[in-house]
Amino acid sequence: MRTALTIAGSDSSGGAGIQADLKTFAAHGVFGMSAITAVTAQNTTSVIMVDTLSPEMVVAQIEAVVMDIPPDATKIGMLGTARIVEAVAAAVAHHRLPYVVLDTVMVSKSHARLLDDNAVAALRDHLIPLAFVITPNVPEAEALTGLTITSVADLHRAAVRLVELGARAALVKGGHLPGPAIDVLWDGAQAFELGAPRIDSVHTHGTGCTLSSAIAAQLAQGHDLVSACRAAKIYVTDAIAQAPGLGKGAGPVQHFPNS
Repeated sequence: MRTALTIAGSDSSGGAGIQADLKTFAAHGVFGMSAITAVTAQNTTSVIMVDTLSPEMVVAQIEAVVMDIPPDATKIGMLGTARIVEAVAAAVAHHRLPYVVLDTVMVSKSHARLLDDNAVAALRDHLIPLAFVITPNVPEAEALTGLTITSVADLHRAAVRLVELGARAALVKGGHLPGPAIDVLWDGAQAFELGAPRIDSVHTHGTGCTLSSAIAAQLAQGHDLVSACRAAKIYVTDAIAQAPGLGKGAGPVQHFPNS
């Protein structure tokens, strides 16, 4: 059985973070493992409280997993602080964790800050160069590249810039732009536009976590990057379309669509 490790924060409402990642791995037939970086008290309307774990504890979880059940792919989500970013980067490099899918979580769906300002530079300097693919949305890509993104052409420019920063590939998500939901993948040699109809729904909590985890699961199963991203895009589109309608705010998606 193929395996995947998620290094991310916990979402008490179950729609994002570690919970979304493990559900997504399971939906793809991949055995999921986790290293929790932070515990959040949140629901579909707000993030009430965040407690980050010590970098030492985060690394200990990674090492406990790796020494016993080596992952076939690795997803990295919410990290919270610069110290955790640096510790995770060191662990990824030391253990040569494969197929690192870096979801640059900075702000929650309810607009709560989930990454310290000084951690953005640490992310850029230490973790992006270790990423097999990085998956920022528009605000995150702007923060990392310094570019202003208002069009699909800008998504292309941002993806190229992220690869110049050291990532092997970049998938810049266009969900914040008007029109069809178009993401741009740049693998250092060729660009691909991944499109899908825009679904009019408020239930999009955890879509970034879910997409990056689906990509990691696809890579763990041996699929190439372009195929993995295309399949993950379809999966998330179906997950939004079949959202169970839970909560009073931005509700979770259906992590087991068509089941």
